Amino acid sequence: MAAQQKTKKPGLFKRIGRFFAKSWSELKKVTWPTFKKVVSNTLIVLAVVLFFSLIVFGFDTGFMYLIKWIGSIGA
Repeated sequence: MAAQQKTKKPGLFKRIGRFFAKSWSELKKVTWPTFKKVVSNTLIVLAVVLFFSLIVFGFDTGFMYLIKWIGSIGA
């Protein structure tokens, strides 16, 4: 019986403490981007979003006029 003893899990607070300790050690390994790089990437994202917004707006407007034109033919 003694050979089959279960290993007991550590308590809740000990597990939480271990989790935060490991998380903190991983965060110390992170290489954070510079402010210049963050601004550059943000501007790229905004430009791409604006570009695709204009494309979607163009298609939406085109289809709206197409549907109005098709509707006016049948009337």
